[in-house]
Amino acid sequence: MNAHVQYQVDPVVRSKLDFKLEDVPRFWFAGDPFRTRVFDALSLTFPDGERYFIECVRLFRDKIQDPDLQARVADFIKQEAQHGIAHDKMNQLMKEQGMPVEQFTTTLKKIFRFELTKRSPQYNIAMTAAAEHLTALMAETFYSKRATLQEVHPYVRALLAWHSIEEMEHRDVAFDVMQQVGEVPEATRKFALAITTALMLGFTLYRANVMLRCDGFNGRQRLQLFRKGLPWFLGRKGILTTMKKEYLDWYKSDFHPSQHPVIHQYDVWVKTYEETGDPILAGQAFWEAGY
Repeated sequence: MNAHVQYQVDPVVRSKLDFKLEDVPRFWFAGDPFRTRVFDALSLTFPDGERYFIECVRLFRDKIQDPDLQARVADFIKQEAQHGIAHDKMNQLMKEQGMPVEQFTTTLKKIFRFELTKRSPQYNIAMTAAAEHLTALMAETFYSKRATLQEVHPYVRALLAWHSIEEMEHRDVAFDVMQQVGEVPEATRKFALAITTALMLGFTLYRANVMLRCDGFNGRQRLQLFRKGLPWFLGRKGILTTMKKEYLDWYKSDFHPSQHPVIHQYDVWVKTYEETGDPILAGQAFWEAGY
């Protein structure tokens, strides 16, 4: 049993949310092609990635005896399905901009099918738990401070805010499945985060480069964009670099995702959405409540 498991919130399924993505401009992050396309490249992974996570959890569903975990798994599956639907809409927007979305998603489908059919269930559930750890940390990193996403179009910021709070709600579900019924070796669990991080980073930067080429930037221009933009993400004081400590907690033998506090303004999003039913207003309130 992991020590200090204290920050747990149950998943809540929310559906049919409209983020008005059709009104979002091409370069929605401060007019910056690089930052926009890096986030777009990450979004491209989500629909098929979420479906992969669902399949990985389902591999163990019949083994789960704990009624509470059974209920959380059911809601995890429903939440991930909704995330896939929402990001499919964002991917369609990119397709209309001339991005090779089908090329990317076809490759992703092949990769995930290979993982599910050629790798062990233990490997797959460990990869899912590791990916959920990463996305929950990114949610905290992007929204804890207002300045981080200040120049993002409010509709995209609202989409990512909703996705973020639901990552907080189910960040421990795949981990608990892995721990309770997965019979995953400790070495496999630790390796999963390293390989997941490398794959996510590599594919994201590759796709961003391809999309920038489709935007009309030549090789030299793309190199300049990467040189200028990468430090914002991965520099010494980069956005992703700031989550190093929490990231490395994964490698502690008694780690559990719920040892990390839920983002401080989580209740702001929940309350605003309950009062208004508007995910854009909830996303705005959530962002404004950052430090």
